[in-house]
Amino acid sequence: MTGKPTLAPPAATRWHPGPPSPFRRARVGLLGGSFNPAHVGHLHIARLALERLGLDEVWWLVSPGNPLKPVAGMAPLAERFASAAARAGRAMRVTDIERDLGTRYTAEALQRLKARYPRLSFVWLMGADNLAQIPAWKDWSSIFRTVPVAVFARPLYLASALSGAASVRFRDGRLPERAARSLARHRPPAWMFIHSRLVAASASAIRARKQASRG
Repeated sequence: MTGKPTLAPPAATRWHPGPPSPFRRARVGLLGGSFNPAHVGHLHIARLALERLGLDEVWWLVSPGNPLKPVAGMAPLAERFASAAARAGRAMRVTDIERDLGTRYTAEALQRLKARYPRLSFVWLMGADNLAQIPAWKDWSSIFRTVPVAVFARPLYLASALSGAASVRFRDGRLPERAARSLARHRPPAWMFIHSRLVAASASAIRARKQASRG
């Protein structure tokens, strides 16, 4: 437990998807994370997803708390939400809906989002660093069986990501990049690796620089 209260963002700045529509169909990318803080790398992935995958929107899912990350150094939810909201661009929405869903793990959150919005075609978006580390996530294989997954190149993680447990287990579900614009409509497990310009930004490096500047 942390000594700091987990504060929700002000109601006026929070965005949640509206009630399910029987008519609306859209392709929506889900970019989850602590955003502690949000940085240009997150924006780079979101823009690539919109462009390469032909998505209608990208939702930035600001996690109330990451079970795999230490509490020490984790900014309050309101601060992290504001950081993401300041970075997000066109066709991107920032939300703390996981807080209302009552979920702590990605696998569970994806299942609940699919159940709540059955006419939306979701794609889980993540960097290659997360593909390499995903076997440490709770029920990680169900993520690949719930929604299509798009993995974006990150510095230093290409080899470990593409030779890791997730890539090996779901090798038959990997699609070529030329099929990117149809990924959202594929039946899981379906995933692809998106090669692109590498962006070296990381939240841990930003926090370290900030700490060093304080002396």
